[in-house]
Amino acid sequence: MARVLVTRAAPGAAATAARLEALGHDALVAPMLRIDAVPADTDVAGFQGLVFTSSNGVAAFAAASPVRSLPAWCVGEATAEAAQAAGFPKVHVAGGDLHRLAALIGAAARADAGPLLQAAGADLAGDLAQLLGAEGFSVTVRTFYRALEAEGFPAAVEAALAAGPPTLEAVLFHSARGAAAFVKLAKHHDPLARIDALCLSAAVAQAACGLTWRRVAVAAEPLDSALLALLPAVAMREGSH
Repeated sequence: MARVLVTRAAPGAAATAARLEALGHDALVAPMLRIDAVPADTDVAGFQGLVFTSSNGVAAFAAASPVRSLPAWCVGEATAEAAQAAGFPKVHVAGGDLHRLAALIGAAARADAGPLLQAAGADLAGDLAQLLGAEGFSVTVRTFYRALEAEGFPAAVEAALAAGPPTLEAVLFHSARGAAAFVKLAKHHDPLARIDALCLSAAVAQAACGLTWRRVAVAAEPLDSALLALLPAVAMREGSH
């Protein structure tokens, strides 16, 4: 099995690390983004539902508001799991991207039932409000958190990056901004040509390509389970050496 670095922000990093350990892999954790709460208007009067495009949005809203009665529309599995863990009884899960989320809401909700509230980060990726607006929905976007880039690696991670396999075989990237932050910090590890970069999407892979990797692979779907499914190839490659 492989030793893998998780760069995902907390609290998602711990969940991914636990999944890795359950699969028999060894996980290192070095979040590239720190999530800080932002004071936000928590009044949900008149809204028909909440929209979450990340587990960070779920955590930030849940910390700021006791409201759990509204339906939670979630972009993918990890976000839906976070909503369920936070106590939302009505959780709808899309296929992992904004277009699928917009399609799910458009098919299952009514535009005339009231606006939707999107709990977002300060650096909003994509425009869900525009996608849903084309279907007649009104979406109010409120900022509940901001993501700040890490300023360095823990000493153990620095050593693992320098050593390469078998000390470290792969790095997992869940977001383009997290990958870009990693690239900035890892520039002096030149090259990382013995380590694989495993990315949640093509956009994430593009951000990670600022470094020289042995392999850059993209998950078949933007889901944590699909990202971890790339790991057997890493283990097989190591076993062939």
